Amino acid sequence: MSRLVPADIDELRDAVAGALADEEAVEIVAGGSKRGLGRPLQTPHVLDLSRLCGIRDYAPSELVLTAGAATPLADIEQALAEAGQMLAFEPPDWRGLFKDGGEPTLGGALACNLGGPRRIKAGAARDHFLGFRAVSGRGEAFKAGGKVVKNVTGYDLCKLLAGSHGTLAALEEVTVKVLPRSEAVATVLIGAPDAAAAVRLMTAALGSPHDVSGAAYLPAGADIAGIAAGTVALRVEGHAPSVAFRRDALAREHGAAGTLGDAESAVLWRAVGAAAPLAGLSGCAMWRLSVAPTRGAEIADKLAALDAVWFLDWGGGLVWAAVPEAGDGGAAAIRAAIRGADGQSTGHATLIRGSPALRRAVAVFEPEPAPLVALSRRVKDAFDPRHILNPGRMLAGG
Repeated sequence: MSRLVPADIDELRDAVAGALADEEAVEIVAGGSKRGLGRPLQTPHVLDLSRLCGIRDYAPSELVLTAGAATPLADIEQALAEAGQMLAFEPPDWRGLFKDGGEPTLGGALACNLGGPRRIKAGAARDHFLGFRAVSGRGEAFKAGGKVVKNVTGYDLCKLLAGSHGTLAALEEVTVKVLPRSEAVATVLIGAPDAAAAVRLMTAALGSPHDVSGAAYLPAGADIAGIAAGTVALRVEGHAPSVAFRRDALAREHGAAGTLGDAESAVLWRAVGAAAPLAGLSGCAMWRLSVAPTRGAEIADKLAALDAVWFLDWGGGLVWAAVPEAGDGGAAAIRAAIRGADGQSTGHATLIRGSPALRRAVAVFEPEPAPLVALSRRVKDAFDPRHILNPGRMLAGG
């Protein structure tokens, strides 16, 4: 297996064009921290983007940052922190899940459309993705978007590439919107006897005027050090006086068992985003289910029959579950659980971590209806007609 390591957009274009001419596929790798995500790849070449890094333009007054796609998130977050700003979509660090080593990168977070606990308030990565330069599977360099928020005319290709997992193009440079960092953060901890009670509590808090930016439920078995089992965690952020007022109001209205300050809150929500309560479980398939928040408790009850360990994020709309990997790793039962009364899927179940054999045997991403599969293949063919970029990562044969 050869390794192609371009240093700029021209070398990236030449590398892809060479692979296209030889009709030999490449695996796109930036930091390498999520190589276990998606279906297993077997390619003759690795397209290593690690040299395409560094912050290239950052205007704090404009709330816009441009960087090489392989710039480590740690470097981005440090630069933003020095200016009192942040990535509002709170990209999670999944190294504890995959144990692949490597370093999470900004381009990787955008390509996988990853968002953390703040997604219920700030949106997903795609909502902060303003522009990019990239090379398609045709060996053509192209760009889209720009460095201002309202700069989209025609097709919004940022939305298309976010979540494409490197199957449409290799990102060389990305531009994102950033936001001011909160002056203060607090977390209110409230006991809940079961998932149904927890979802009711989180729904009430999210529907209140207290501007909750994180809502998670940690049942027995999904433990984070220092947090009791059966705890709902609610986060509030902003100016210190406002945070104190909203924290106290939530504690009073819901009978809080305790509260966390800035540093403790940062540790807790980083762990929630990283799925830390489940990351250390061995011999398990790790699933991430996105459903309507009102169905979170129902799904959790169904998971109990699979001997699963689970917890809830996004106010009940995100269910993380670790299921014994024997057989299909719970794939059939999990996908049956998210179907509605009419038999149609009402959510998305993604196999985040599993053995290569399991990821080859079951659909890693939620199966789409035939019309959407056909549309996805037409888009793939338009950007990568010879299927040389991460072939088969999302769909078998695609």
